[in-house]
Amino acid sequence: MRFYPPLEEGRLIRRYKRFLTDIETVTGELLTIHCPNTGSMLNCMVEGGQVWFSRSNDPRRKLPGTWEIAETPQGRLACVNTARANQLVEEALRAGVIAELDGFTALKREVPYGQEKSRIDFRLDYPHGAAYVEVKSVTLGFDDSRVAAFPDAVTQRGAKHLRELAYLARDGVRAVQLYCVNLSGIDAVRPAVEIDAAYGAALREAKAAGVEVLAYGVRVTAEEICVDRRLDVLLD
Repeated sequence: MRFYPPLEEGRLIRRYKRFLTDIETVTGELLTIHCPNTGSMLNCMVEGGQVWFSRSNDPRRKLPGTWEIAETPQGRLACVNTARANQLVEEALRAGVIAELDGFTALKREVPYGQEKSRIDFRLDYPHGAAYVEVKSVTLGFDDSRVAAFPDAVTQRGAKHLRELAYLARDGVRAVQLYCVNLSGIDAVRPAVEIDAAYGAALREAKAAGVEVLAYGVRVTAEEICVDRRLDVLLD
């Protein structure tokens, strides 16, 4: 996925009220832009650090731009726009990059399913049946570690999605939890049990029920971002 128009660069002043971010562009322009990330963004931003944003000329928008990439305290690049994860995964699915899910005949997004009235990110149809794929965007990294973690805040919704996948797997339906790790310099991903122990337990239970747990990393630059490699998933 290439960014077009190209992203603009600036530095972070502050993020506040969850969806607002103050930045200073390289030309000295002070802007308040949209932060498209509902998480805590723990270890994902640093005041004064570099940011890249997309600018909009739509007169109906209240804010002139959207925060896309952040420099982390560890010097990595993180795609902080969580909406990009599903776009990146769909692009990778259609290109055959995610080998475990290749060969589908149809792809549908946001399909209603489950006992708790959920929507799955992707339903992939194969000649032998369907696969239900839930995608999570991962941006939590740590000092001196190439292992990322999810979630960065307590997520009851994330645990609910794992329960829904487990219900499917127990009924013989293929169910997949896919972590899209939108962070450079990462080799593996794990549940952040120190942040949300219940989510970690739900992931282990889902895996035991037959849910496939996959993780893929991305290549992040200010010009382009794309899924490019499989990562290890550490559950122990």
